[in-house]
Formats: sequence, C-alpha cells, structure tokens
Amino acid sequence: MKSTKTILLILALLLSAVAFAYPSAAAPDQPFMKAAREDLQKARGQLQVAEHNKGGHRANAIEYVNAAIAEVNRGIAFDRRHNHAQSVTDIFAESSVVPDQPHMRSALEHLLNAKRNLDSATADKGGHRAKAIEFVNKAIEEVRQGIAAGA
Repeated sequence: MKSTKTILLILALLLSAVAFAYPSAAAPDQPFMKAAREDLQKARGQLQVAEHNKGGHRANAIEYVNAAIAEVNRGIAFDRRHNHAQSVTDIFAESSVVPDQPHMRSALEHLLNAKRNLDSATADKGGHRAKAIEFVNKAIEEVRQGIAAGA
C-alpha cells in the first residue's frame, strides 16, 4: 500500500514536471490572437483621433475594427474551451500604400500587423478568426479609401 502511494506521488510529480517543461503543448495558441487584438485596439485609437473628413470611410473602418476585435475575443474564448494545438502558417506580404496623415497611416499599419497576427494564429477558432480577418480586410480597405478621400 505504501509503495503504491509512493509510485502515484512520483507519477504525479513527473506529470507536473512534463507539463511545466512543455507549456506550449498544454497551452492553446493565443499569442498571435492577443497580438492581433492589441494591434486592432491601437488601430481603433488612431482612427478615433484621425480627422473626420474621410467621406465616412474612417467611421466604417472603426466599425469593422470593433467587429474584428469582437471576433478575436470570441476566437480566443473558443480556443481556450477547445485547447487546440499550434500550427505554422505563412505570413502574407502586404504591398505598400501611399502615406497620408499620421493617424490614418498608423491605423493602417496596426491593421496590417493585426492581419499578420491573425494569419499566423491557428486556423480553427470556431470560425471567429476567419470572421475577424474578413473584418480586418474591410477595415483596411476603408482606411485606404479614407486616405484617398482625405488626400
């Protein structure tokens, strides 16, 4: 009986050590999603302080960014519930754009960073990652159109 308890204790300690040594095996893929959310929040902040003379595109971009943030949050929650393993995806290359006033340009850079982070996150987030990417793409397009309208 005493040896069985000792074996169970050793086994429990061994499993704890393995879980501690390999945290990525137990942790869901959240760093890219969290980084994307941070970039989206920064983009939203820049859009909010940008000039309002963008033909409605700035306001539309803010709505898309808010929708993307909501989808990222849902994707993080989904992944935590389902504890998916990490996978590697290609990071897309974004073409350069014409510079504009600093807030719109900064918002665009944050959106592009958010897109890179979303593209790098694991694909299965209950469809929320994919929806967030759609909203980010729409926000990017609105910001670009806003840059053109304000030029």
